[in-house]
Amino acid sequence: MSPGSLLLIGVVVLVFLAWIFWPEKGLLSLLTKMRMNTLKVQLEDALKFLFDCEYKNVPCGLHTVAGNLHISSNKAAAILDRLQEMGLIEPRNETYQLTDAGKSYALRIIRVHRIWEKYLADETSMDHKEWHNAADLKEHQLSAEAAEKIAGQIGNPVFDPHGDPIPTASGDLPLHLGVNLSALKEGDAGRISHIEDEPGYIYEQLMALGLYPGMQVYIMDVSAGKITFAAQGEEIVLTPLFASAITVEKIQETVHVNNKYELLSSLEIGEKAEVIGISPNCRGQQRRRLLDLGIVPGTIVTAEIKSASGDPVGYRIMGATIGIRKKQAGFIFINKKIAQV
Repeated sequence: MSPGSLLLIGVVVLVFLAWIFWPEKGLLSLLTKMRMNTLKVQLEDALKFLFDCEYKNVPCGLHTVAGNLHISSNKAAAILDRLQEMGLIEPRNETYQLTDAGKSYALRIIRVHRIWEKYLADETSMDHKEWHNAADLKEHQLSAEAAEKIAGQIGNPVFDPHGDPIPTASGDLPLHLGVNLSALKEGDAGRISHIEDEPGYIYEQLMALGLYPGMQVYIMDVSAGKITFAAQGEEIVLTPLFASAITVEKIQETVHVNNKYELLSSLEIGEKAEVIGISPNCRGQQRRRLLDLGIVPGTIVTAEIKSASGDPVGYRIMGATIGIRKKQAGFIFINKKIAQV
């Protein structure tokens, strides 16, 4: 082999070794960072889950942690051992309890998560199905300082889009109030205070039914396999599993529970109606656009013209004809009777 070939081989070997072992930027360094980041995420997710269990007075042991993190019991045991070594949790009988340091750490993660969800809901056009997963990623990346800056920009919100309270910067959190919808009895009334966003398939079904925090419900019938209740004039039937994802606060008086709102999307060409309001499910840029167009309580809207495809429809609003798609019109509550008077 010629000296030139040997030199070339030597250079290639040196470059390869440098690519693997180069400090900070080499493959080995990058793989180590990835492993450390994965471990950090798992540790923080475990802390967050343990705090949620304590907050709701639900026992939390090894297998429940493993199930929540979608890992084996052996890996969960290693994570819990690491948290103990860090002084963030302590064992108690068959369960685990957060130390003061662990609670403080968990509350910081939860605050970042809920602030980011609120930001996505109110300041972007991201679909509600994506808020939770996006916040799950951001909670491990966003610094406390950056989270405070975002909180200030959106008015230091108290609740996230699902109705969960946002911990204060000092770590204060209101006591957990309310009960599962499945705990109510026939004849009870309540106001939805929270809709659980995990697992996703349950959350999606509840959103598709038009349920949201602040909505009032009236229990019509409870049986072993279903719960029937009235909400905004609609009769809704849920299994106990789905009902358990909804938290309600019991109330004595029911307002608008049996009043069914008409929607702008139901307005026929030539008909007019008065705007009652916009559904709380319409958020962010989409909500601001409708408000900017004059979709506020008391505004009279007339359906004037329908496009060739039938969507969008042109509505006469405050002297101008505005095209609104059927999906957005389905968020606008109206009263046809008032407008006809």
